Amino acid sequence: MEPVASVTLRLSRPAETRAMGERLAAALRPGDFIGLAGALGAGKTLLSRAICEALGVPSGEIASPTFAIVHPYRGGRLPVQHADLYRVSDFDELYATGFLDLVDGNAVAIVEWIDRVPEAAPPEWLRIELRHDEEPRSRTALVQGFGARGEALVAALAAGA
Repeated sequence: MEPVASVTLRLSRPAETRAMGERLAAALRPGDFIGLAGALGAGKTLLSRAICEALGVPSGEIASPTFAIVHPYRGGRLPVQHADLYRVSDFDELYATGFLDLVDGNAVAIVEWIDRVPEAAPPEWLRIELRHDEEPRSRTALVQGFGARGEALVAALAAGA
């Protein structure tokens, strides 16, 4: 499936990655699915943390879900299912974890390493690929929207850039 909208954003320091997460959080609604891709250390967890904190999840509750696959967060503006697919090899393995049951219409899903199992994404979603730049703390974010909801989220991020 091809994206219906895209924008490339330059993030020259971690504070800009956090600001992008805050802008995105302000536009999120129940059921939104955010898939994050990029190399190790590209900023996926920083962006996930910024989104969760902006949604009102206490920072002390936010953990990297690498070993648990999914961490649910409640108590913020929206419930969040924060997943990390780094250790998942394929869709069948992901299915066996019960992941698809956890990603429901009431929670925002933030899925790191979506490129490992791209078929886990629904028809309407936002994909953000973070790439290292030449400057050590600088990143480029390729933001792609799939379906109408993904298009709306791209527009929200582009408007605030």
